[in-house]
Amino acid sequence: MSTRQRTTVAPPNSGAHQGTTPTAVAEQPAGTDTVAGERAVDFYRQMVFIRRFEERAARAYTQALIGGYCHLNLGEEAAVVGLMAALRPTDYLFTNYREHGYALTRGIDPNRVMAELFGRSDGVSKGWGGSMHMFDLEKRMLGGYGIVGGQIPLATGAALAIDYRGVDEIVMCTMGDGTTNIGAFHESLNIAALWNLPIVYVVINNRLGMATTVDKSSAEPELYKRAFSYRMAAERVDGLDPVAVFEAAQRAVAVARGGKPFLLEVLTERLRGHSVVDPGKYRGAEEIALTKERDPLVTFAAHLVDDGLLTETEITVINDDAIERAIAAAAFAEASPFPDVSTLFDYTYATPVANDSHRLPGQCLFEPAPFPEQEITR
Repeated sequence: MSTRQRTTVAPPNSGAHQGTTPTAVAEQPAGTDTVAGERAVDFYRQMVFIRRFEERAARAYTQALIGGYCHLNLGEEAAVVGLMAALRPTDYLFTNYREHGYALTRGIDPNRVMAELFGRSDGVSKGWGGSMHMFDLEKRMLGGYGIVGGQIPLATGAALAIDYRGVDEIVMCTMGDGTTNIGAFHESLNIAALWNLPIVYVVINNRLGMATTVDKSSAEPELYKRAFSYRMAAERVDGLDPVAVFEAAQRAVAVARGGKPFLLEVLTERLRGHSVVDPGKYRGAEEIALTKERDPLVTFAAHLVDDGLLTETEITVINDDAIERAIAAAAFAEASPFPDVSTLFDYTYATPVANDSHRLPGQCLFEPAPFPEQEITR
C-alpha cells in the first residue's frame, strides 16, 4: 500500500566498545497488529477530520475567535493517527503546543477541543488553557506544553512513577525536531536509559524549527541517532504514511512495555507556517510545491483507491462529513460561555496551599491600613 522509508536500529550491546555500529532490528514484536483494509480506511477518515478541524480553527483565528498562539497539525495528520493507534487507553501522552490532532485522535470530544481553542468554559481545560494546553486525565493526555521541551522531564517522571507501581503502562512523549537541541532532552534520555523507564520519545521532524532547517540547527540531522549516546533503541520512519508510522510505533511501544526506553523519529511535513500568523516566506516556491505534492491526505487516498479500498465517491463523503463535524464543533464552541473570572486561579495547585494569593493584576495583597485622622493645624 505504501512506499516506506524505514531505518530501524538498536544501540550497541552494553559490553560493546564506544562507537560500535548499531545493529538492525528487522522483526515485528510478537502481539503487534497489522493494518487491514478497514483499519486503513479508518486511518484516512481520522486524517481528514484532523485536516478539516484545523482548517476551521485557522479560520476562527482570523475571525479573532481564537486568541494567543495557534499551531496546527496540517501536514502531520498521518504521523498523529499512526502514533495514537499504537497506544492503549491506559497509556499516557505528553505532547507540545502542536497538539489539537492528538487530542482528537486520543478520543477527546471535538466540541470540547474546539471550545478550548475558543477559550470557553466547555473546553477540555475549561477555557483557561487555549490552543497550547489541552489536558484530559480520563484520556490520559497530560498536556500540551507551551515551553519548548517542557513536557520531556515530566513525561520521564511519569514513566518513573509507572516503573515504581509496576503496572503494564507506558508513556509516549512527542516533540518537535528543534527540541532535540535543549538540555532537558539529553538529560531525560540519559536517565530513562539508566533507569530502564517505559517511555517512547517521539521526534516529529517536519524539517523546520520555526524557520530554521534541521540541517542548519543540528550537527547530526538524523535525529534518531542521538539515542545511540544513551545505548537506546531508535528508529526513523516515513511520517507521511500512517501505516508505516503505526507499525513503527508498535515496535517502539513494545520495547517500552518491556521496560526499555525508545526514540522514534517521524519524518513529516508542515504544510503552513510555524503558527497561524506565520506566512512562511522563508520557503521557496519549489519547496512549497513539493510539500503539497507529498500531502499525506492526497497520497494516502490515492493508495486506498489503487488498492480498491475506497472510491472517489466515498472519499467525497468522508470529506463532507469531516467538514460538517468541524463546523458543528465551531458552532458549539462559539455558543459556549466564557469562563467566569472568579475561576482564573482554580487548578493553579493540585492541593490547597496556605496563604495562596488569588489577586487579579493591580490588586493589593492586603487592604491598605487607613490613615489616622489628624487635626489640621496652621
